[in-house]
Formats: sequence, structure tokens, C-alpha cells
Amino acid sequence: MSEDQSCDAELDASGLNCPLPLLKAKLELNRLASGAVLKVIATDGGSQRDFRTFAKLAGHTLLAEKVEAGVYTYWLKKA
Repeated sequence: MSEDQSCDAELDASGLNCPLPLLKAKLELNRLASGAVLKVIATDGGSQRDFRTFAKLAGHTLLAEKVEAGVYTYWLKKA
């Protein structure tokens, strides 16, 4: 997955602890149209489990995830 994976919106949740990155992502997804891609940047290690579970339960698609130097990046496609 390249750095230039396209997205329709970007959310920087760096420095926020669980469950805030996920809550903010949910709010952001609510504003987006179906099929839109949200890029989320987080620094909370627990966010990996959260985003995988959330995508499954909510029916969204986790297109990609990347971990680099303690920074977690997710690309979520809205159901």
C-alpha cells in the first residue's frame, strides 16, 4: 500500500487514546457518502484491534493499514 492511497477525508487522531480515535472516525464516517474512503492516523496501539473489529461489525471495509514508527494509518471505506 503506497503513501498516496487515495482518500476522500483524513482524520488525524495522533496523541489520542482508545477509544477516541475510533469515536472520531465514526463521526467522520457519518459525514461521508457511502463508498467514500477515510484515512485515519493514530498513535494508540490499541487502535489496530479497534479498527479491525469496528470495520467488521459496522460493515465497512478496512482497505489497508500501515504501522510505521509507532504511527498507525488506516484506510476505511464506508459501507
